[in-house]
Amino acid sequence: MRVLLIYPLFPKTFWSYEKILELVNRKVLLPPLGLITVAAILPQEWEFKLVDRNIREATEAEWEWAELVILSGMIVQKQDMLDQIQEAKRRGKRVAVGGPYPTSLPAEPEAAGADYLVLDEGEITLPLFVQALAAGERSGTFTANGEKPDVTHTPIPRYDLLELNAYDSMSIQFSRGCPFQCEFCDIIVLYGRKPRTKTPQQVLAELECLYQLGWRRSVFMVDDNFIGNKRNVKLLLKELKVWQQEHGYPFHFNTEASVDLAQDEELLDLMVDCYFDAVFVGIETPDEASLALTKKYQNTRNSLTEAIDVITRKGLRVMAGFIIGFDGETAGAGDRIVQFAEATAIPTTTFAMLQALPHTALWHRLQKEGRLRDKDGTINQTNLMNFVPSRPLPEIAQEYISAFWHLYDPEVYLDRVYRCFLKMGPPRCKPAAKPIDWVEIRALLIVCWRQGIKRRTRWKFWFYLFKILQQNPQVWEHYIAVCAHNEHFLEYRQIVKDQIEAQLAEFIATENAETVNQALAPAECLKVA
Repeated sequence: MRVLLIYPLFPKTFWSYEKILELVNRKVLLPPLGLITVAAILPQEWEFKLVDRNIREATEAEWEWAELVILSGMIVQKQDMLDQIQEAKRRGKRVAVGGPYPTSLPAEPEAAGADYLVLDEGEITLPLFVQALAAGERSGTFTANGEKPDVTHTPIPRYDLLELNAYDSMSIQFSRGCPFQCEFCDIIVLYGRKPRTKTPQQVLAELECLYQLGWRRSVFMVDDNFIGNKRNVKLLLKELKVWQQEHGYPFHFNTEASVDLAQDEELLDLMVDCYFDAVFVGIETPDEASLALTKKYQNTRNSLTEAIDVITRKGLRVMAGFIIGFDGETAGAGDRIVQFAEATAIPTTTFAMLQALPHTALWHRLQKEGRLRDKDGTINQTNLMNFVPSRPLPEIAQEYISAFWHLYDPEVYLDRVYRCFLKMGPPRCKPAAKPIDWVEIRALLIVCWRQGIKRRTRWKFWFYLFKILQQNPQVWEHYIAVCAHNEHFLEYRQIVKDQIEAQLAEFIATENAETVNQALAPAECLKVA
């Protein structure tokens, strides 16, 4: 069987980082880990080719070669996935789809023409799909019926199928699932509340595979909560520490974790000793009432400000996620998020309006209350809320635009980066010396030109850089890299502003038209009478 694996396009998002990737001649931040895991689970006598459409289009030769097309993606990729299903069917190809989007909303890819819906986790449903193909079935839907697979049997992803030079970072998954019960989160819907982990030997084998392929850049542990099973993650980190030492620290890591990481000093030390240098934490909001309402109780047990400080001083740069639009939220929520980010000196803050994702507890509650406006939702930062909020939508949208704009003002951003790295604990790992990378030298010069000469940040840029070199010199490369991130955010904040304002104008016009129609309806009735 000749299989063409296609990964759909992402729209521009907070994480697309085009302007930063351009500086270092790369196309995409992360690879399609799901698809290369699918390729590893399917029969290895099959032939595979992979096209990541965020890098390039499929060629005519690849389309002609394929006997079967497999697509996987998230809700944010839905439009291109539907387009590619239709393109494959136009070419007379059989199409199978899977991943978070088809699993959440299977009717949409089916309506677009997909022949096989391989839903839920592939370790269970892909063998069922293979059996159906062997039996000559031309279509089918395959589900796990609530069963969750044992990921200790998951094979090493087919990293060899990737165009490695196009990616800025590689992806590895240690665990699936999260023990918490946040109302808006779809991770516990897709993967359950009992974290399932791979063995340390599995993870080290995947890292060894990347090492043998020549990879020497960062690795993102894609777990939605890397520390969901603290016992098992500590077992992994103890072995990873030895592997990193023996290999000369070829990789530095980042991941996502719950904020209770700050309360476990042993875990923090192990992560830093393994060369983790950044962690994404879902803060969501500094408003405790909103945290309690959305059942994010883990963020209410200790001071969030102190937690961020502890993590940073250990040597991990905190990236934080924020959400505006929770039920019961009071006016000024956007300003309170900005104040929190400034007080804690978190440089990179993802920020979005709350969305009710399919089949989450929030989605079910709002559906019962008759408040859903659009039933699929998305996690992109350029979308209005897909439900009727508890305070006026225009008020929330304006606060959101204002906060996003302020957070990524060039001087404000540079101030936060400086204050973060001034207190950041220095790295403990000593990577082997690397040859001079002229692409990185060129990127450094471009950042220095734009932020240190061309823009109004020029004086602060040089003053802060010299202060970092003087007071915390071991973090200077990491510091410059995070300064460079604003090359993307400067453009992206304008995209957010333009798209949200356009959607808001359309929303207000629709609301006004409905109000006029409602006002005219009694008069029309009187005329008829």
